[in-house]
Amino acid sequence: MPPFVAVPRQRSLDFNTSQIQLELRAQWLHPSEAFSVLLILGGDVVGRALAQFSGSGIAPVTFSFGWVAYSISALVSAFGENRLMPQEPDYKCKVINGLSGYARENSSWILGRMVRDFDHWSHFATRKKTQEILETRWKELLEKKGVVAGVVTNDWIYWSGVMSMAVQLVIAAIPLGLFGDWGIMMITIAGNALAVATGLLPQWRKEKWACRRAARDPYILTRGNGAQHALVVLGNQRGFNLEDLASGRSNIDVVGGTTTTTRILLLILSALWIVLLITAAGLKTNTWFLLAVGGLGIVQNIFMVGLPRRPENFGIPLEYLNVYGEPKVMKTLLAVERDYPGLGRSMREEFFPGDLRPGEIQQWKELEEREELAL
Repeated sequence: MPPFVAVPRQRSLDFNTSQIQLELRAQWLHPSEAFSVLLILGGDVVGRALAQFSGSGIAPVTFSFGWVAYSISALVSAFGENRLMPQEPDYKCKVINGLSGYARENSSWILGRMVRDFDHWSHFATRKKTQEILETRWKELLEKKGVVAGVVTNDWIYWSGVMSMAVQLVIAAIPLGLFGDWGIMMITIAGNALAVATGLLPQWRKEKWACRRAARDPYILTRGNGAQHALVVLGNQRGFNLEDLASGRSNIDVVGGTTTTTRILLLILSALWIVLLITAAGLKTNTWFLLAVGGLGIVQNIFMVGLPRRPENFGIPLEYLNVYGEPKVMKTLLAVERDYPGLGRSMREEFFPGDLRPGEIQQWKELEEREELAL
């Protein structure tokens, strides 16, 4: 066999180490795909923000990351669970009827928030008593006269959402003014318009205040045995029936859940959010401005969800009346019972489920006899 020399064939593929660098540079210059991905993250934040501010006019929940994901989950919830509000409150508490003593676990999102934020909105006298007595505190409230329950008082947190929408428009106007790029402005306006439209659905008000009005009975809000506070709301025939409100889900089932109109509107809104997602993915230049708009929106929504608010911001206006507090829980309940017959006894079973001491039994018996004589 004659000798031969093997010559390797040259590769047809280009070996270029700078290609990845160019691709990464292009992505960081115009990260359009990143915005499309971020639009489907954080839907739970959007849902909680809507639960905070919807039901009374425009809800200033800004256009942000997570709206597309939320629109789909809201559509599924409307068809499958017949509701828009969160299924469970994010803060557990109990509602006790001050006359019957019947206690139920709270299912209302806004009642849970009221108890959670009590340290923020409590009266100065309560905070002073807290400094004096660390073991137990008891708060008594009277529903504010002249204010209709369900009418929300807008606070600075609400108006900060409106301001954030305005700032988003200013950011979107920068590429329009500098480069004539109107795509960012179009996406921002459309996103905020869809966000406002979602918050204006009548279903929010129907679910948020699913209860009877003109309540007469007093109601007690507490986290239960071991809690430092018990809040009493005295009925004055102008406020909500808090027992109904605490039932939450069952009341919504009784009144029929989401309507066909709500489902159709949610279907349309979900389709429009998907169209907006596809449109945003088509933008290739100045996309950092779009990321800034979405980033500001998600920061604002997290801010709105986490900060404490007062009862009137949830449509339950309350007026401070008095505070009771003793080093011993039993003494506090007895003091309440002396001034408001039936209230202390209604809480006694919750805080003292076991047998009472002989001296305590005698004190309660004396109060009951005094109440019978007063009838």
